[in-house]
Amino acid sequence: YVWFRFEWQFAVGAIVATVHDVVMTLGFFVITGLEFNQSSLAAILTIIGYSLNDTIVVYDRVREDLRKYKRMPLPQLLNNAINETLSRTTLTSVTTILALLALVLFGGEVIRSFTMAMLFGVVFGTYSSIFIAAPLLILFKLRPQASADEEKPVNGGKAVAT
Repeated sequence: YVWFRFEWQFAVGAIVATVHDVVMTLGFFVITGLEFNQSSLAAILTIIGYSLNDTIVVYDRVREDLRKYKRMPLPQLLNNAINETLSRTTLTSVTTILALLALVLFGGEVIRSFTMAMLFGVVFGTYSSIFIAAPLLILFKLRPQASADEEKPVNGGKAVAT
């Protein structure tokens, strides 16, 4: 979906960020020794959806800013896009974490692995959408740098030899 809706660089960044979240969550299970059951699998699938949604929100703002600021350097554009979506991302994550903390405290042992995986996954999903997915667009050269011909001064529509 991301590849068709955006560009291939966005899709690769979203996949890398999502794989990061899943691997970190599985590592959390290994380190803590929590039981991995069907609830845990449901939590991982939910984390994938949550992380992709968070990444798409940031990427959508990047796409809007790419159209709006055609000459802005990509690192600055990504910084602006992340800053514009940061309050939304933070508030969404905090409210989800508060609900999950209530489930951890009062939910009982039956859903403990689900809520712990979700709690860990939401934190890392938020982290990856901001600090992994967006910066990967620079690595994959979403906006190519100006070539040497484009950087020459222009005089009356013709390039001036330097």
